[in-house]
Amino acid sequence: MATSAPELAAGRAPWRIVVAAYFGVMVSFGSLLVFSFGTFVKPLSGAFGWSREAVSAAFGFAALTVAVCSPFIGTLLDRYGPRRVIVPCMAVFGLSFASLGLLTRHLAQLYAVFVLMGIVGNGTTQMGYSRAVSTWFVERRGLALALVMAGSGTGAMLFPSLAQWLIDREGWRNAYFVLGAMTLLFGIPLTVLFVRERARPVERRSFALPGISVAESVRSRSFWILIATLFLNSVGVNGAIAHLSPLLTDRGVTADRAALAASALGLSSFVGRLITGALLDRFFGPRVGLCLMAGTAAGILVLSSAGTLTLGMTAAVLIGLGLGAEADITPYLLTRYFGLRSFSTLYGFTWTAYAIAGAAGPWMMGRAFDATGSYAALLLILGAATAVSAALYLGFPRYPKPFSGG
Repeated sequence: MATSAPELAAGRAPWRIVVAAYFGVMVSFGSLLVFSFGTFVKPLSGAFGWSREAVSAAFGFAALTVAVCSPFIGTLLDRYGPRRVIVPCMAVFGLSFASLGLLTRHLAQLYAVFVLMGIVGNGTTQMGYSRAVSTWFVERRGLALALVMAGSGTGAMLFPSLAQWLIDREGWRNAYFVLGAMTLLFGIPLTVLFVRERARPVERRSFALPGISVAESVRSRSFWILIATLFLNSVGVNGAIAHLSPLLTDRGVTADRAALAASALGLSSFVGRLITGALLDRFFGPRVGLCLMAGTAAGILVLSSAGTLTLGMTAAVLIGLGLGAEADITPYLLTRYFGLRSFSTLYGFTWTAYAIAGAAGPWMMGRAFDATGSYAALLLILGAATAVSAALYLGFPRYPKPFSGG
């Protein structure tokens, strides 16, 4: 595929930013916290006698806080640039995650730490990194964003098994210490050294990046279709991810093999991001979304009846492929339909929808289990909701001409 003049002129600099962003996303809120959470559900329940609903509520508090704070984080990113926002957010997140190793029997402490992580959470994720990367790429934007999002896929592969190994070997408290330290060691230095937006020529610095305003964007049908697809998909996907390990161990799968299934979800998420990035540079984005989200719905439905490691792995792979696709498609469609002028603010609003649903899914799963002793019936409903989200991609119009090429 042809490379644009700006990309050629910039040499290797854009790809260094992509690599730094990859590692930053790998240890971010959206990777480390999300994909290790399920591994800690049973240890925390056992250590303090908390119900699964009570533990799952912590994830919900974090997600709701992300929902409230994401537009504000997005506005900061648009105003001050990625590095000035990412670095302090990454520091607070890493220290907060490590502090979970000091938990006491007071649920309020657990919830307070998760709320704090939610406040800064999206300042550590692909939302900030995507803005920086998108300013450097046009023709290869899909691939570049896919490589950034692949960091989350790597985290999804790494953290369930690593967390379980640390819990088995060193205990859950030390597991939190080690994982929090990884955020500080991998996320902050690379961001400081490499992550930046592409500087515009001096004579053009007074001009805004191409794109439409927030007010114009939120009046667009495309924006609300994107919000709806994210919301419905997030309920099912986050519910399934947060309770994948407990569900499989309840059905006779050993803890280490359940962690292996969670890592398989991460591997397929990684692959899904790369595949989606390549497809987005070649095909109409909403069609790509339709196909891959349909696979996610199928995975959730398989999980509803999974009683063996084989079925659990199958479900995890299907869910992971869709999870990887969704992470690529959202920022890509934002740049194609609305440009870069208000990209981070709009991305923040999409995260609000995603996070509200992401809070509901795990909480609903925990409540369903505490009430019935099973996740099966609710997973059927969540699978149907995810299928509806896939169908909504049919409602997207063609890309607007001013932004169809970047």
